[in-house]
Amino acid sequence: MLRGYEGVRFLSDKQMVIFDIGSAYTKYGYAGEATPRGIIKTEVICSETKQLRKLYDYKDTDDLYQLLVEFLHCLFFRYVVITPKDARIVVLESLLTPSQFRDTLAKVLFRHFEIGSLMLLSVHLATVSTLGTNTALVLDVGYKEATLIPIYEGVPILKAWQALPLASQAVHEYLIKSLKETSPNMNITEKLVEDIKVRTCFVTTLERSIKLGTENAPSPPPAVVYPGVKNITIPGEVREKAFEVLWERDNDNLSIPTMILDAILKCPIDTRRPLAENIILIGGTTMSKGFASRLKSELLTLLKSNLYSDKLKIQVFKFHTAPSKPNYTAWLGGAIFGTIDLPLRCVSKENYLKSNRVPDWTSLVDNQRVDSVTCEM
Repeated sequence: MLRGYEGVRFLSDKQMVIFDIGSAYTKYGYAGEATPRGIIKTEVICSETKQLRKLYDYKDTDDLYQLLVEFLHCLFFRYVVITPKDARIVVLESLLTPSQFRDTLAKVLFRHFEIGSLMLLSVHLATVSTLGTNTALVLDVGYKEATLIPIYEGVPILKAWQALPLASQAVHEYLIKSLKETSPNMNITEKLVEDIKVRTCFVTTLERSIKLGTENAPSPPPAVVYPGVKNITIPGEVREKAFEVLWERDNDNLSIPTMILDAILKCPIDTRRPLAENIILIGGTTMSKGFASRLKSELLTLLKSNLYSDKLKIQVFKFHTAPSKPNYTAWLGGAIFGTIDLPLRCVSKENYLKSNRVPDWTSLVDNQRVDSVTCEM
């Protein structure tokens, strides 16, 4: 899927570099290409402690600045293999990205690496550009959280956004706890747990999930042996229950399926049906076996419950199949945007050094029309 460096060529002034810096993995590549050049872990060896640290586990702004300098230096000179000075960069970000992170990232790129321009692009909005439609309900289930924003005719409906800490991290915590009970003497690392999850675990069906833990519980799937320095036996019950945390409702009666229905309810009534028929799943967690099928079953079951039967009259949910793997669909959207000349969306080095801030595209302050008329009383 990912190419080597045989095709590395001279970059023209119009070509842009695309970064999708996620909580667990970072995708990088060039605008106009169908796949990223590579996918690496979002972690770096700290120069002070000499320990491997995740980029998003920063202590304060100064700590984040140093981590970003080291991470982006490695990204530019080891992986992307370009000189960052005067380069044009596209960074994909969630609309829920902390201002501290985006401001520090811009400061590092402009002042330390002296890039030419920066475009901050919403992950959910970029994803829609990979489809043949302007309307979609984009659900991003990554490592730390699941976020959802409806896009109608190319405009994000911000009042309907949803977010829950239900993603791979919750699955990993369950696996670590279960594996320590079955193999107490085994050194269970994050890397090992992730590989076990991908190779052996799956999302069970709604019918089997309802019966789990009851007297009529179905027989568990067969246990498998995970090879390594020491073979680890993964019980069938653990394989089947690993992803159940994504569907269990919390004290507020919220889960991933309720996120979708609650978001649709917050949208105008004439947009609900198009959104329900244009759902797209992105993020590495959605690639788990049986995820989309289980999500659809949960949605249809919830529609018949007392919570939503009187509020929503939707009977059909349709899912898009993006022209790429879900874990880099957002990156592909950024690569498509990078081929288009959008000067109003880019922050140039000159403008940044004058204002020393990055415009917030979700704020009305930074989206006022120049020719707008101010009414005076």
